[in-house]
Amino acid sequence: MVGSLIKEKITSGQKMLAALIDPDKAEMSHLSSLLSTANLSKIDLLFVGGSVLTNGNTQQTISDIKSICDTPCVLFPGSPDQICPDADAILLLSLLSGRNPELLIGKHVESALRLQQSQLEILSTAYILIDGGAPTTVSYISGTTPIPANKPGLAAMTALAGEQLGKHLIYMDAGSGAKNPIPVETIQAVRKHTTIPIIVGGGIRTTEGIKAAWNAGADVVVVGNMLEENPAFLQEV
Repeated sequence: MVGSLIKEKITSGQKMLAALIDPDKAEMSHLSSLLSTANLSKIDLLFVGGSVLTNGNTQQTISDIKSICDTPCVLFPGSPDQICPDADAILLLSLLSGRNPELLIGKHVESALRLQQSQLEILSTAYILIDGGAPTTVSYISGTTPIPANKPGLAAMTALAGEQLGKHLIYMDAGSGAKNPIPVETIQAVRKHTTIPIIVGGGIRTTEGIKAAWNAGADVVVVGNMLEENPAFLQEV
């Protein structure tokens, strides 16, 4: 169970690394290179999904991943169409930083029966967008404005509200293509006011950036674009 794995790692004082794989860019040759490296690097989780899919196939991507490695596969869905029962778990994202009712509850109602029938492990997640210095696909598709990077208190209270609503995880995301990672002050503020696991992603392109997020209080750091450009980056990490 993915939820238990995260709790066990946190309890033992370990930090976690996740790779985000976009099915639109997940050709088998690229996956083979990336995941052979991931096995060597002992990566903890593979997140699969994207804000919008054009040519990608979530089902095929997960099948390809499972043929190469046994790292837990977690859906990071941009829409109900990306639900795949062959994954190990799903981040059931509720976009708390925005006020789009479809992404707060609407899509969840649409997906509820399908999720129940899939028997996927459901990880209820408070999803919070933080401004990464550039417009991103997720902010455009969601029709929402990210929390300003210089407002750590607002991010912290949004995350706290998510925990009080019963969310299992907090996912702070600067978004794919972000120029800047989430400031350490924001991660620290969220960590100070919450007790559930924190996932941080977007704009992280160096080992120093990963360490800074971990040291600020992130339990799981997610890397995506950097791996598409350089799969060997995992080995460096």
